[in-house]
Amino acid sequence: MVRLHEWPDIQAYAAQHGLLVIGVDEAGRGPLCGPVVAGAALLHEPNIIDGLACSKTLSAKKREHLAAAIKHQAQASAVAQATVEEIDHLNILQASLLAMWRAVDSVLEQAKLKPEQCLVVVDGNKLPKWPYRAIAVVKGDTKIPAISAGSILAKVARDEWCKTHALQYPQYELDVHMGYPTARHMALLVEHGATQVHRKSFRPVREALERAQQDLAL
Repeated sequence: MVRLHEWPDIQAYAAQHGLLVIGVDEAGRGPLCGPVVAGAALLHEPNIIDGLACSKTLSAKKREHLAAAIKHQAQASAVAQATVEEIDHLNILQASLLAMWRAVDSVLEQAKLKPEQCLVVVDGNKLPKWPYRAIAVVKGDTKIPAISAGSILAKVARDEWCKTHALQYPQYELDVHMGYPTARHMALLVEHGATQVHRKSFRPVREALERAQQDLAL
């Protein structure tokens, strides 16, 4: 892993080695249901997309506006996911890294680039075991435009998943809590049980299911 932490250093390193910068981030590690989603972006330099920031600091409307701009203006962008089944089988960290790998692969394919032509910058402190030259940057979604873009793409896609599945499972109000373990979501989980889209490897889901089974046994 290359030990760089500031965007100017990363820009200088990429320029020195003739590399293009791909930013990647994920959304949906904390929720109790649904896939974990990763977004990746290769921006034109200099970046001309105004307003890029950590997705958590932006309103839903602003995120949607920026996601459209990223898809239209970036040199390449992609969203990928790891399924509930993969999360339960691998664990949420490894599933998140898998989703990131898939998103980066998609960007490379779109841009018709080879891995050795790029520097992948990842939000956080963990890297997948992939064949790319890569840097993990803590709070990178607040520092590096390409990671901010990936963060926004991932969050918008994850929210869209929640809205779509709220229609399929209206009793769970997924479009309200977005799958996070709120008191309301936990109460609904106990009342209705788990669906196929709930992550059964997550302790709150297991505990809610156990409580529901105990209630039925009374």
